[in-house]
Amino acid sequence: MENQILKHDQIAHKVKRIAYQIYEANVSEKEIVIAGIEGGGMKFAEKIVSVLKKITDASIILCKVKMDKNNPLQSGVSTSIEENAYENKSIVLVDDVLNSGSTLIYGVFHFLKTPIKQLKTAVLVNRNHKKYPVKADYKGISLSTSLHEHVKVEFTAKNYAVYLE
Repeated sequence: MENQILKHDQIAHKVKRIAYQIYEANVSEKEIVIAGIEGGGMKFAEKIVSVLKKITDASIILCKVKMDKNNPLQSGVSTSIEENAYENKSIVLVDDVLNSGSTLIYGVFHFLKTPIKQLKTAVLVNRNHKKYPVKADYKGISLSTSLHEHVKVEFTAKNYAVYLE
């Protein structure tokens, strides 16, 4: 059984709102790094970047964060850009769903190995099941769900949707 939680227009509105919040928090920055976690996080990051590029003159750097979400400790974390490209910059780490927090915490840990100006996190859906001390600075929606439920995010060309399964 699928329950649609967010429809295309609602997600588009949340992307725009989060992009404006990121812009406001970085209004004096010349460069902003948007680091999307591979998969849904990267797709969400791409949507945020497309709005940011319309509303700011700052250089927006899109970065893909790669890790094995099931075993990030063993696989490690890597990025599509070199460390010096985000050194002393403002970074926003983006994922589609904040579930236990493990993916975000390993992503945060990766960036904290380098001197940076600031690090914030953005998620479309915050599930409130965290086992790690990580929070979403920017979030589309917070859901109180059971551990047995699954949140599915879809970013198809003309139809974004969030489902609770």
